[in-house]
Amino acid sequence: MELNQVTLPAVDVAASVKFYQTMGFTPVIVGPLYARFKATVGNSTFSLHAVEGPGLPANATPAAWSKIIVYFECAELDKQVELLKARGLQFMQEPRDEPWQWREARLVDPTGNIICLYHDNYGGSRLNPPPWRSPS
Repeated sequence: MELNQVTLPAVDVAASVKFYQTMGFTPVIVGPLYARFKATVGNSTFSLHAVEGPGLPANATPAAWSKIIVYFECAELDKQVELLKARGLQFMQEPRDEPWQWREARLVDPTGNIICLYHDNYGGSRLNPPPWRSPS
């Protein structure tokens, strides 16, 4: 099977659409309760679907309730992060090398979904991650 798409919750679809357009994703469908985007590389898509807020206190940040993390691979991670920062996006984690052989940076969308931009430092470790690969 091939993954078709992932749908993320969006408390404010319009704000989330603006966020993902700022990241450079191309909208395929935009409506008041649903939006779909094409990835910047390849043919994969992801969508947003309107949900009601989680009922947190007024001073709670959206990241306090969302446990969703979406990973987007970037050929030139540091340059991509600088481009997005120049567009006004703020990162919760600056690019850094991780022990699992990826360089990662993270930001949060308007609903609190965590977006991880990453680069595989060694090439191919996403599907062949030594020494953690599961036996065949």
